[in-house]
Amino acid sequence: MALYGEHNANLNHLESKFDVNISDRGNVLTLSGRDAAQTEGIILKLIQKLSADAEYISKSDIDDEIRFLKDKGKATMNDDSQNDNSSRQCIKVKRKKIEARSPTQAKYIQSLDSKDMVFGIGPAGTGKTYMAVAKAVSMFENKLVERMVFCRPAVEAGEKLGFLPGDMQDKIDPYLSPIYDALYDFLGKETAEKLLEKGDIEIAPLAFMRGRTLSDACVILDEAQNTTTAQMKMFLSRMGDRSKMIITGDPDQTDLPIGHVSGLDEAIKILSGMEEVSFTRFTTEDVVRHHLVAKILRAYDKYKVRPAS
Repeated sequence: MALYGEHNANLNHLESKFDVNISDRGNVLTLSGRDAAQTEGIILKLIQKLSADAEYISKSDIDDEIRFLKDKGKATMNDDSQNDNSSRQCIKVKRKKIEARSPTQAKYIQSLDSKDMVFGIGPAGTGKTYMAVAKAVSMFENKLVERMVFCRPAVEAGEKLGFLPGDMQDKIDPYLSPIYDALYDFLGKETAEKLLEKGDIEIAPLAFMRGRTLSDACVILDEAQNTTTAQMKMFLSRMGDRSKMIITGDPDQTDLPIGHVSGLDEAIKILSGMEEVSFTRFTTEDVVRHHLVAKILRAYDKYKVRPAS
């Protein structure tokens, strides 16, 4: 049941993805069809996953293996062992292990491990912010940094919300909810709130970064496409000793007023030649939310390039 899925849902999912027919009798699977060898490889990887730590296999797990299989087919990874679950890139925090779910995520984690300034660029649902927060928590738990700093430009997403009640923290919290969600997932709500009270975690709008030097910290700027040129320059120049900066955003989803240049777009152009700075570019193929999200984003991409009738 753990491998096959309820009512053989996982086997049916594999059949929908490949030119293969899968018949099962108890614990014996028989594969036939043009893609039988590829399907066998994926099933063996899923069995390894169950043997390691997984309690069951989901359709998402299958889709993850297919992403790595496609990447291997493009000859971007020559060593088969790099695609094994046992050696796949991951970020470990005390509560869980966050494993790369696509080849691009694996490259992103490698950059987070090796570079002091990392840009994660691409569409929603690719895990950019989630893994960035995981890296910050991991560094804090391993005493590699003394604090975690998270910020976003407070730009409304195409809506005018008007007056918001409460103090400054109450006003900015709605913009920062994805970061809170990730922190609660990795630390637990009680621990996260204690660290917020102590100042070990700071969550603030980008405007609050001006004039500061952020040393001994992992600093994350989320939704960076909504920064202006001046804001991005200001943020990048806050970097202090023994710090890591992670900048995430989707250049196609800017909420800046028409005519304003995105600071993220300019930073990519200006810094792309620096060896010390890493850029990981995600595509709709890396979307790890519901499979329909990737299809929706691809449909919008096609619509944008469709010639006017």
